[in-house]
Amino acid sequence: MIVEPKPRFQSQLPDAIPIFPLEGALLMPGAQLPLNIFEPRYLRMVDDALAGARTIGMIQPRDGEGNDAGPMLYDVGCAGRITSFAETGDGRYLITLTGVRRFRMAAELTKDTPYRIAKADWSAFEVDSRSDDTADEVDRELLLEVMRDYLDAEGLKADWDAAAEAPVDALVVSLAMGCPFAPNEKQALLEAPTVAEQAECLMALMEMSGGDEPRGGQSVQ
Repeated sequence: MIVEPKPRFQSQLPDAIPIFPLEGALLMPGAQLPLNIFEPRYLRMVDDALAGARTIGMIQPRDGEGNDAGPMLYDVGCAGRITSFAETGDGRYLITLTGVRRFRMAAELTKDTPYRIAKADWSAFEVDSRSDDTADEVDRELLLEVMRDYLDAEGLKADWDAAAEAPVDALVVSLAMGCPFAPNEKQALLEAPTVAEQAECLMALMEMSGGDEPRGGQSVQ
């Protein structure tokens, strides 16, 4: 499925946001991420978010690292606004976050809540607040070729008619969020500043995962 970028809510960025550490879950600006919330602390987090700025920061935990506060986190995440909400009969919440803007964790705040809260530095990703013209620099045909080879190697299927018609930025976001990359690889995609850099990183990852040597000897840490 190709992600169609949704409206962003740039004017509603709070200084502090609740954060939801979830390994392998990637949210990109303009995209949508459905979530099934069932842990009591995160049910409380959603309740509080709905009563406030409706914003939650998705961020990945670092593998194997932690302290009394919980797992250590990557420095960069993406804030999403709750744009759909439903409650199930067994007490779960089904929500959809629409990606607003990436942030860098300036500090983790001490609050009397069961979930974690971060002070967000929004200045690191000003590009998310405006149109990213670097999509025009992406070699679309090469991207589709690498995508085809990768999906064939992984035994995955795609709607090629939709892929052929999708804007480059939507195609990049769909692949970044939907492909089964490792958490550190997804983090590299999240932190790539522009669409062109995300596409370059994405193609390198797909080439490596498909068994091909990345173009120009590129590597992803």
